Amino acid sequence: MTAVSRKFYPVTPIKLESHKIRRRGKPKPVKTSSVTYRINEQIRVREVRLIDHNGENHDVVPTKKALEMAQNAELDLVEVAPNANPPVCRIMDYGKFAYEKTKKEREARKQQKQIEIKTRKLTPRTAEFHREILVTKARKWLLEGKKVKFQIRFRAREITYPEIGQQMLEGIAVDLGDVSEVEQAPKLEGWSMTLLLNPTQG
Repeated sequence: MTAVSRKFYPVTPIKLESHKIRRRGKPKPVKTSSVTYRINEQIRVREVRLIDHNGENHDVVPTKKALEMAQNAELDLVEVAPNANPPVCRIMDYGKFAYEKTKKEREARKQQKQIEIKTRKLTPRTAEFHREILVTKARKWLLEGKKVKFQIRFRAREITYPEIGQQMLEGIAVDLGDVSEVEQAPKLEGWSMTLLLNPTQG
């Protein structure tokens, strides 16, 4: 019998990729629009000063016990004063707390009145009738609650006579004294002199 020759081919080893277990990172503190709060397991200190959901002060307790009390009440443990020693924590419904706080901050921003500043530019050579037109317009703005800035720009040799511009701005301040107060008196800065008036009405 004829022997059958067999060929042996080298076997390429199969590389098995190891699947890495993804570990969860540290929980991130929860942030409202202005303040960052740590809640529940994010609080890593050993003990805290605890106020429960009924407003009762439990003084200093282990953090583990505070977490258990929050869980039993089906609420959250929230670190409200992190810089205290130990930190002060409160048991509360954090979702409701964060919503109400954000809502209040939004309403406060709406109520903030943004004061608009109107600027009028003159020169030491501005004619009297033109100055009166600017003063009349400025009076209207001041009565609307807007600030008004008068700015005199000096050119060439005019800078050697700043008193002319100062007298002009001081006169404007007097003319508008019944509806405004001076926030910035006439002041020379470089080639310009500025007067800033605040509304006293509106």
